[in-house]
Amino acid sequence: MSVTSRPLAERVALPKLIDSANVGIRHGLTNDEARRRLATLGSNAIADVAQHPVQRALRKLWAPVPWMLEAAILLQLFLGDYVEGGVVAILLIANAAIGFFQEGKAQATLDALKSRLALVAVVQRDGKWVTIPATTLVAGDLVKLSLGSVVAADVRLLDGSILVDQSMLTGESLPVEAGAGAETYAGALIRRGEAVGEVIATGIRTKFGRTAELVRSAKVESSEQKAILRVVRNLALFNGAVTVLLTIYALWLPMPRGDVIPLILVAVLSSIPVALPSMFTLAAAVGARALARQGVLPTSLSAVDEAGGIDILCSDKTGTLTRNALAVMSVHSMLGFANGDVLTLAALASSDGGQDPVDAAIRAAAARQPVADEPQLVNFLAFDPTVKRSEATVREANGTIARVVKGAFAVVQGLSQPSPTCSVIVDELQAKGYRVLAVASGAAAKLRMVGLIALSDPPREDSAALIAELTSLGVRTIMVTGDAPVTAQVVADTIGISGPVWGMTPLPGDLQADHFSIFAGVLPEDKYQLVKALQKGGHIVGMCGDGANDAPALRQAQMGIAVSTATDVAKSAAGIVLTEPGLGGIVASVKEGRTTFQRILTYTLRSIVHKVVQVLFLATGLIITGQAILTPMLMVLMMVTGDFLAMSSSTDNVRPSPTPSVWKIGRLTAAGVIMGTFDLLFCVTCFSIGRFLLNLDTGTLQTLTVVTLVFSGQAVFYVARERQHLWSSRPGKWLIISSAVDLTLISLLAVNGVLMRPLAIAIVAGLLVAAAIFSLLLDLVKVALFHRFKIA
Repeated sequence: MSVTSRPLAERVALPKLIDSANVGIRHGLTNDEARRRLATLGSNAIADVAQHPVQRALRKLWAPVPWMLEAAILLQLFLGDYVEGGVVAILLIANAAIGFFQEGKAQATLDALKSRLALVAVVQRDGKWVTIPATTLVAGDLVKLSLGSVVAADVRLLDGSILVDQSMLTGESLPVEAGAGAETYAGALIRRGEAVGEVIATGIRTKFGRTAELVRSAKVESSEQKAILRVVRNLALFNGAVTVLLTIYALWLPMPRGDVIPLILVAVLSSIPVALPSMFTLAAAVGARALARQGVLPTSLSAVDEAGGIDILCSDKTGTLTRNALAVMSVHSMLGFANGDVLTLAALASSDGGQDPVDAAIRAAAARQPVADEPQLVNFLAFDPTVKRSEATVREANGTIARVVKGAFAVVQGLSQPSPTCSVIVDELQAKGYRVLAVASGAAAKLRMVGLIALSDPPREDSAALIAELTSLGVRTIMVTGDAPVTAQVVADTIGISGPVWGMTPLPGDLQADHFSIFAGVLPEDKYQLVKALQKGGHIVGMCGDGANDAPALRQAQMGIAVSTATDVAKSAAGIVLTEPGLGGIVASVKEGRTTFQRILTYTLRSIVHKVVQVLFLATGLIITGQAILTPMLMVLMMVTGDFLAMSSSTDNVRPSPTPSVWKIGRLTAAGVIMGTFDLLFCVTCFSIGRFLLNLDTGTLQTLTVVTLVFSGQAVFYVARERQHLWSSRPGKWLIISSAVDLTLISLLAVNGVLMRPLAIAIVAGLLVAAAIFSLLLDLVKVALFHRFKIA
């Protein structure tokens, strides 16, 4: 990013305190005037509004799932069931702890930003140069910028010349030259030279401060959070209504008051998807580990979930779609010269070493096309930005001394004999977005045009294929670049991005952003508005960025992506950090995100079916027997063994979603309720056989209920894990192991009468066979439902 004067609209209006005529800017401010401005405008610092860790921890206990668990704990303590209450409390704390340790990204980003600010500044006060804390700088101060210093505020240069490194702010690796009239910003580093400037903005008014403020305010509710809330809401409404009716019926029977409260407790416990938040986190952690093995580093687990849902990717051009390295694309030699001659002479007029990417590209190209009798360099004058050219004095093979000039076409043409042919070629090359340099050589006063060199940052070899792959996955790629529209269009055409181009800044608030495929001439601060505009249109957005001033956009996007060359601030703000250039890591993230989504979808559907069935089965059992068919202890046992062992689906063998993953909770709930109805029929049938045909007593019926719910739960689990028929894919190793543990443990407890009345082994075996047959029948229902509700 070049150091230029900011548009008037970006400037923050300040009092007439900055009127240089009133303060004698060349002599700085007086201490009294500085104190008055400090009191009026505030300190040159970014406010710290970090929330106390205790407050953050308490917030984790204030949400729908914690509320249900807390209500269950209170009921258990009231009944004196301290062991069961302790188990539920452990589950509550475990869920809260997982969420607590995943928070704090916004504050981490702000801390990274503030660590880059200057601590002191050299300022003129009362006519003397003094060193003061940077926080006491005010607008209108006269500051000195010298080699190695960090710019402490936004400054307009008045005198001198400096080389400014703004990479930590913009992400661009090359420093830029700045002289009188230019502006530089807080956090920039002075690499060379010395200058004097006037402070024009401090604190939150600086570009740095506005970035920090946007980071603090940038927030989008994750799909994970919305999904959990909607699932819990639906279950709470449905199961809550059933629990109320259950209580009314129990009181009407009448059931002894001492039995009603345990019944209510069992109903509450059976309604809680206790491990659902933990399952989201665990599945995302498994996905994060898989991505890390592919060179993608998730800094936020929620970003793994969101990667599966993005339908628009806003990608940087430079370094992501292109190589981020200038290369010679074509050479056009004039009559009497060969392409090798043009490159050889241009290389002689280029710096050997250094950081100039143009000279490096020309020297690399010349090395690939050596010529015979290469001239010998006598003297070299480096590129001068004021005259826009570099020069060399060379000795030809015949001993003749010649002058070589390389630079902007208009400048070189003015020094050499006119060539109409060159003008036409230059217009054609520039129309394609190339940077064109001209080379002339000859006697000092009589230069002749040798040729033209077209340079560009070429697309990466894999960009077109990866964009095509993203398109096949349902993800549309939008190019976002600070380059001119013509340059952006040329690269976009090459890699397969087509569509309208937006080339103005700032972006208007009513922009229909999804109508465009290329955003050119975009300032980093425009990326934040672009993300919000796309989200307003209902899109799940992935955003690439590399500089500190990309941090707000990276925080706002559902999937912020810090490219491989990003600053630490950008990496802190992003949810995913790429370790390799290009789109390969993004494609991998999308696929892994969709795999993670499928695993979570399986668990969520299983939870909906199981929780609905448990409450309805409890109600049906009460109607049939007039008593509770489950105790709080048995319910807690099933929560621990069933809900938490089922989290093994976080490692299940699944196919990624073919299209962007979207939580369709309404359809999922409808499918779950219908499947739950069939599951309820199975459970009630088994229970009725035990009650009316086998004449089991109440205690044994409770054991039968536990075994039936566990076996049918496993049947539902294996049916739900596959979007096609259940035999279409092999379950994951850990899923098979967890199922074996669950079935074996409950069977042993039931047969041996541990924590429950003993149940005959023949009945347990019969239930297992019945559950296996039931799974095949339920699978037929599921396939029809998934096709009807478009669940894939």
